[in-house]
Amino acid sequence: MEERESAITVKGQPMTLLGTLLKTGGKIPDCEVLANDMSVVKLSSFRGKVCIICSVPSLDTSVCDTEIRRFNEETAKLGEDVAVLVISMDLPFAQKRWCGAAGIENVKTFSDHRDAQFGKAFGVLIKELRLLARAVFIVDKQGILRYKQLVKELTDEPSYDAALKAAEELMN
Repeated sequence: MEERESAITVKGQPMTLLGTLLKTGGKIPDCEVLANDMSVVKLSSFRGKVCIICSVPSLDTSVCDTEIRRFNEETAKLGEDVAVLVISMDLPFAQKRWCGAAGIENVKTFSDHRDAQFGKAFGVLIKELRLLARAVFIVDKQGILRYKQLVKELTDEPSYDAALKAAEELMN
């Protein structure tokens, strides 16, 4: 498996990412993640929708909390042809608790804790921490990656405007 040293930083400290970061224009891997009820979900089950896939380190951090709340609010305006998937290493039980407490309705949270299949396949698994790097992937209705954004510093927020614009362009 490819190791990308110093691919991101955490509070200025260089970190290694495992896996190859996906290239735009290619089909995304059909990974399995766990839903909040512990059921297995394949990413391919969202074909037919434009998907905003956010990988985050943990929902229980302030930056991730802000990010998911923002995407929840912004994507409510995009309609039912858009699915927002947030994937982290948090346990499904913690994700369910967080979503309930935060009042999240337009975002679906999934866990990659079991075998880090998503993190490795998308190239966002942080070797030193076994957490996911902060990234945003926009996937068209056919499962083709059309936009990606790897946030260089883990404690920074993504560019919401750029990601949302990429998703909106796929809606037309």
